Amino acid sequence: MSSIENDKDILGGTSVFSGTRVPVRNLFDYLVAGETITDFLEDFPTVSFEQVRHILQSAEVAIENHQAA
Repeated sequence: MSSIENDKDILGGTSVFSGTRVPVRNLFDYLVAGETITDFLEDFPTVSFEQVRHILQSAEVAIENHQAA
C-alpha cells in the first residue's frame, strides 16, 4: 500500500496521505517551520507515524538517487 494518494476528487489531485485529505506538503511545511513530527501527528490524527516514516524514507532515497545521478 502506498502512503501517497492522488485523486482528482480529493483536493484537486494534490498528493495526500492515503486514506486522508491531508496534503503531504503539510508535513514538510511543519518540518521547515521547526515543528516536530509529534506536533504534526497531533494536528493531523488521521495520519499515522508509519505513513510519515515511509514518506521521509522515500524522500531520503529520492535525494540519494538525485545526488548519484
